[in-house]
This record gives sequence, C-alpha cells and structure tokens, in this order.
Amino acid sequence: MSESDVVEIKSYSYTHVGKVRDDNQDAVRLCDPVDELTIADGHLYGIADGMGGYAHGGVASSLALETFFETFYAANGVAPSQKLRVGVQNANLSVYQTSQRLKAGRMGTTLTAVNIVGRKLHIAHIGDSRAYLIRDRKSTCLTNDHTQVGELVRMRVLSPEKVRTHSQRSKLEKCLGMELFVQPDIFNVPVKPGDIVVLCSDGVWAMIQDDEFAQLVTDTKDPENLCKHIVELAMERDSDDNLSIIILYLHQLATAKVDEKTNSFWPLSDAIRRLFK
Repeated sequence: MSESDVVEIKSYSYTHVGKVRDDNQDAVRLCDPVDELTIADGHLYGIADGMGGYAHGGVASSLALETFFETFYAANGVAPSQKLRVGVQNANLSVYQTSQRLKAGRMGTTLTAVNIVGRKLHIAHIGDSRAYLIRDRKSTCLTNDHTQVGELVRMRVLSPEKVRTHSQRSKLEKCLGMELFVQPDIFNVPVKPGDIVVLCSDGVWAMIQDDEFAQLVTDTKDPENLCKHIVELAMERDSDDNLSIIILYLHQLATAKVDEKTNSFWPLSDAIRRLFK
C-alpha cells in the first residue's frame, strides 16, 4: 500500500437519553476499522433519531441503521451514491414492514449517513438530523432539515437563526418508515485532510450553534471525551430530547478516485423487487 492510499480517520460517538425522555430512541453506528470491506467501500458512519411521537422509535432507528449498513456493504462494485440510495430505500422498507408486522402503528426515524471514499464525502440524508463540515475553524451545515420549519427557511420566509427556537422545529415532512418509498437527499462534497465532520440529532444541534461546533471541535484537547462534553452542554441548556453525536477527524485521506459508473448489481430488497414484476 502506497503512502497516498493510507487513511487515518479518528471517530468518536456518544448518545444519551437526555433529561426528559424515558427511553433513548436515537442510534449511532461507526465504521469498523478492522472490517476489510472498508478498504474498498470507504468508511461509513450513520446516525438515526427515532420519532418520539410514534411507537417503537428506538426499534426504528436501530433497525434502519442495521439494514442500511448491511445493504451498503452487500453492494459490491456499485458507485457510492447508488449504494447510499438503495441502502436508504431498504432501510425505509424494513422499518415500514416491521411496523406492519408488529401492528405498532406509525414507526419512523431520521437517517443521516456519510461515506468517505478518497477525498469525497458522500452523504445520504432524510429527516432533521444534521451533518456539518468544519474546516479552518468554520462550520458549514451540509444537510437540509426535512421539516415544515426547514421549508420556511428554504423559502426565505424564516431566517436560519430562528429554527432552533421555533415551536414547530421538530415536525418532520420526510422520514423513514411512513411510506413505501422515500426520496432522500444524496450528494457529495470534497474533503481534505484536517477536515472535521459532525453528525448529530436535533437534541444536540438545537442547543449548540453552528459556530460553536467549530470552536468546540477545533480547540479541544480531549477529543475522546468531546462528544460527551457537547451532549452535556446541550443538556445544561435544557435540551428536551434524546441526544446523539458522531465526530470524525479526517487526519489522512487516500487520493484514489472512485468510478461512479454502475454495474448490473442493484441490491434492492426482495419486497421492492416484487413490486416491479
């Protein structure tokens, strides 16, 4: 392996039930660095926030991440954007079918995942968990909130600064598990060594300003405990939700480029395949 192929990504995560909820409906999953698949498929990380107003939110978030990761790593030779898209569709169907089987009513969850391949950050997103890119002490929110309030921001009716305190901030317009098909946001952005990526549920970002993320993750002298520190800070500010965060320090990245052309492998679940027969 040449020096240009060496990847060094330090990942940390923390999740907490918070001060108000009885159970934690968030879920996080990190890339396993000893998994040989990550060499070819890049590094995959995900966060999901089960919907507290619906039944079995914790089941939905955990199941969504499990299905998403399994689908992604089964898709040999497929471009990252396609693996992410089909992973989301399979995760959605898995939550939807489980809800029907358990007669649990409506089960739902957000899902925000990133796949780092070479010097590209590929993102799959649905709901109102967020992904931030921090570079040169500046924080950029990469994702759009799929909420009624988020739509008001995109329409320029509401300023982004007012989202955190809006009474309807958490009212989702899109998530996994509610419909048979979903339309996630799938896109990619360039990254470089030294960048920091933050994934977090709304229980965290509602209490931490964007520029604060940049300051906290850049100035820390204790990265291993930073996730816990940020969650505790959000709780001190009276977060009323579950809280979860993943922080990725991109110390060294490979220079290899990924071919975005597809092959014939398309890992749709059997249930979706039957719909097209």
